Amino acid sequence: MLRLLTSVFLISSAGIASAQGKNDGWLDLLGDNLSAWKEPYGDWQQIAGVELDAKLPRKFLAKDGKGVWYNGPKGNARNLFSRQNFGDVEIHFEFNIPKGSNSGIKFHGHYEIQILDSFGKKNLTGDDCGGIYPRAELKPRYMHIDKGIAPKLNACKAPGEWQTLDVVFLAPRFDKEGKKIKNAMIAQAMLNGQVIHNKQELMTPTGDRWKNAEMREGPLMVQADHGPVAFRNMKVRAIK
Repeated sequence: MLRLLTSVFLISSAGIASAQGKNDGWLDLLGDNLSAWKEPYGDWQQIAGVELDAKLPRKFLAKDGKGVWYNGPKGNARNLFSRQNFGDVEIHFEFNIPKGSNSGIKFHGHYEIQILDSFGKKNLTGDDCGGIYPRAELKPRYMHIDKGIAPKLNACKAPGEWQTLDVVFLAPRFDKEGKKIKNAMIAQAMLNGQVIHNKQELMTPTGDRWKNAEMREGPLMVQADHGPVAFRNMKVRAIK
C-alpha cells in the first residue's frame, strides 16, 4: 500500500499535466459522443461553450459547436454513470457553473466531491465547492446529518468561469471474506491548481448513500439534476 500511495502522489503532484499531454493511459470521457456513459442521456448536449445569461445569471446561454457538454437549456438532465467501473482512479476535468448552481462528481457512484457556486465564501463545509459532501437522510425530508469534509481553502472561481478539478481516489480494501480493512481515500484533490484535500480518508460513502455497501470497483457518476453545469476535457485513468 505504501508503494501505491508513493506512486499516486508522484502522479498527482507533478505528473498530472505532463501525463495528460502525453495521453498516457487516459480515457477521454467527453469526446464527440457520450459512448463512455450508460444510456439514456436525457438532455445532455454538445456545444462550443457557455456564457452567463446577463438577464438571468443563474442560467447559461449556449454557443453552437463542439468541445463542451452541458445539461441542456433547462439545466436539468439525467445523471451520467460511466460504463466502465474503476477501483483506484485519477480524474481530470474542467467545469463551469452559473450563479447558485450545484453539481458533483461521485466515485463508485457513492463518494461525492461537491461542485457548487461557493465563490467568495469564507466559512466552508463539505457542501461547498471541492468539499466531500455531507452524509444525509432522505426521510422525513432530505437533511444533512454532518458537515462533510470542507476543502482546505476556497479555490472556487466566480460563476461563469471555467474551473479545473484533479482528483486521485483510492478505493476501499477488503479481506478475502469481503470485510472492509481499509477506508476509501481522496489521496489528493486540486481545485484550480490548489490542494484542497490530501490523504483524506472517507469513513463511509456520502449523501444519503452513507449506509450503502462499499465496493472494490464502481462507476463514476456526474450529477446533472441540481442546476446548470458544463464540462470539458474530462479524462480518467485507472491506477495500477
